[in-house]
Amino acid sequence: MKNQTKYISTLLIAVMFGAFSGISQAQERNDIQYYVPPTKAAVNVFEAPFTTDKEFNGFQVRVGGANTLQFQGISHDNDAGSLPDLENNFNLATSNLDLDVALAPGMRMHLRTYLSSQNHTETYVKGGYLQIDTFDFIEEGFLSSISDNIRIKVGHMENNYGDNHFRRSDNGATITNPFVGNYIMDSFTTEVGGEVYYYTGNVFGMVGLTNGKLNQSTVEGAVNTKPSFLAKLGYDSQINEDLRVRLTGSIFRVSQNGSIYLYSGDRAGTRYYNVIQPGNFRAGRFAPTFTPGRGSAPAAGEMTAIMINPFVKFQGLEFYGVFENVSGQIETESSSRSFTQLGAELLYRFGMDESFYVGGRYNTVSGESLADGDIDISRINLGGGWFMTENVMTKLEYVNQSYDGFSGDYAGAEFSGIMLEAVISF
Repeated sequence: MKNQTKYISTLLIAVMFGAFSGISQAQERNDIQYYVPPTKAAVNVFEAPFTTDKEFNGFQVRVGGANTLQFQGISHDNDAGSLPDLENNFNLATSNLDLDVALAPGMRMHLRTYLSSQNHTETYVKGGYLQIDTFDFIEEGFLSSISDNIRIKVGHMENNYGDNHFRRSDNGATITNPFVGNYIMDSFTTEVGGEVYYYTGNVFGMVGLTNGKLNQSTVEGAVNTKPSFLAKLGYDSQINEDLRVRLTGSIFRVSQNGSIYLYSGDRAGTRYYNVIQPGNFRAGRFAPTFTPGRGSAPAAGEMTAIMINPFVKFQGLEFYGVFENVSGQIETESSSRSFTQLGAELLYRFGMDESFYVGGRYNTVSGESLADGDIDISRINLGGGWFMTENVMTKLEYVNQSYDGFSGDYAGAEFSGIMLEAVISF
């Protein structure tokens, strides 16, 4: 009964989204400055554009959202034979509600709420931010010599570490992910902080600080508070009509916080349901075991994560790569441990306006587990997708993931099968 009620609620939410959409059709939907619409137009955009041809036409509220539903046909196994059988069936539909607000010239706000997710039965706010690209809200032309190159973002927000988070599925928002699952070592967190960007030509840089907390508290000692530092340097150029090249490097540094959330901050849950679920690994994502906050008694720790992401698109052929290394230590350990993640995606987009694509992704994580020593996880995704419209798409993929060097339920564990995903995003 509870599942039926939840499903009916999701359908009602979709109807409400449709009603909001109908109300706002009289308005131009994508006229907010420095903004990326959550549609096919967002594919391969990464950071919001720093230049705009949109005029500020007064205070404007854009109501949008995303809905995703998967059909899962996956089987899993391990050496102990301790895993329950899985059946082919639909997963819980996931939904987001987005509010994007044009507040003043060069100033906008974004807020995302998860309406339905795997890990939470209740509606809750994911996070949001205020973005400032000009200071014209003070006076036209005010500090234009600075604002021509500067962007400021502040909020309890998704922090801009690496490029993976631009291509990942964010609960119901899955239209920019060419596959169903996210990367195994899924770097994603929402913390209170600020980021300052500097743009010059095709090069940009960013420095930021957060308070290191996913869950906020003003009680002294309840959650240790020490600033976390992040930075990013990138080159992104449309060389000519056929060729685009992007290369970014990012760092995220956490110093002795009560919990580290960079690889365990996603509250929405894995994209592969009920697959090899014991412990904290959750099949589709992996929190390195030195990361505090995954057990019942988190310990203070420190961590340094570095990610390099090349992206090349030549006509319809597209390559995206990941090199990531994360090292850290918790107070109870005498030495640091590290993990390395490698990833490579090769896609071919074709058809009118590149409405179709096929491709594959290879992803591995290796490192030293506290419980098992040297471990390896590897995954292959093969599939494709069809953008039926700017707002509607379908994906089909085959996934195979295996674990090596683990003990317990993960000894000899593997899963494989077919995923079909339908997406509506507006």
